[in-house]
Parts: sequence; C-alpha cells; structure tokens
Amino acid sequence: MGTSDLIARFIMEALDNEEGIAELQRSMIASRFGCVPSQINYVISTRFSPEHGYVVESRRGGGGYIRIKRVRSSPTELIMHAVNAVGDTLDAAAARVFVTNLHEATALDRHSARLILAAVSDSALRPLRQPERDRARASVLKHMLVTAISD
Repeated sequence: MGTSDLIARFIMEALDNEEGIAELQRSMIASRFGCVPSQINYVISTRFSPEHGYVVESRRGGGGYIRIKRVRSSPTELIMHAVNAVGDTLDAAAARVFVTNLHEATALDRHSARLILAAVSDSALRPLRQPERDRARASVLKHMLVTAISD
C-alpha cells in the first residue's frame, strides 16, 4: 500500500467519529508517515474534495490545522451540495466523480446517473471547443441535478 493510501486511511479513521469531523496538523501527519506536507495536501485535494463529499478548512502557520468534515445529508442536500460545489467550468473526470459519488451515496439511482454521465460526456459535447465544452458541462450537470430533486 502506498503512502498516499496510508494517509487517506489515517484521515478516514480520524473521520470515523460521531461528528464526522477530523482536525489534523499537516506537520504531524507528515512526520508520522515520513513524507513532505505537500503530499498531505495532495491526498486531501484528490480524496477529500467537495465532489467526494467533504468540506475542508485550512489554516496555515505554526498553529495551523486542517479540518475535514464529511457531509452527511439527505439525498436532496447531497445533490445541492454538489450543485454548489460545481464551478463555472467542469472537466469530464470531475463530472464523473460528482455523479459517481452521488450514485454511491444513493442520492441518484443507477439509471439517472448513467443518463447524466451520457449528457455531460465529451462525446455528447463534442461539437463545442474545449473551453465552451467545460462551461456547458458544468451548466448541464447543475441543471440535471436540480431537475433530479425537483420531482
């Protein structure tokens, strides 16, 4: 198991409490796993991002910390959290992560997830140039998610 996996597992274990919140110090984690603090940042940005269902607060400096909170919500709240986390542009990989996580959290059924993924795929948006494609993808995903909860 790689260092990033070990760090992610450590953070997940810290999140396994009643509140679903972990407050950690980068330097402490880096020292524990014998890595540089930037590797901690990498793990957090790739595995504990809003599209993965987490809110991350960070304060740098001597007494700095990282506070990670797992979003435990109703399906509607999870979908709205995703809608609010999507920016003005969105690449295909990030869209896939959002939809997959919503499906795994049972906020979207399999059929809806597949339809949304098809609508925001590169092949569906092929007539658009890349910058417009990513803007269109973000807009389409937001509208489809809002429509999914408005029934």
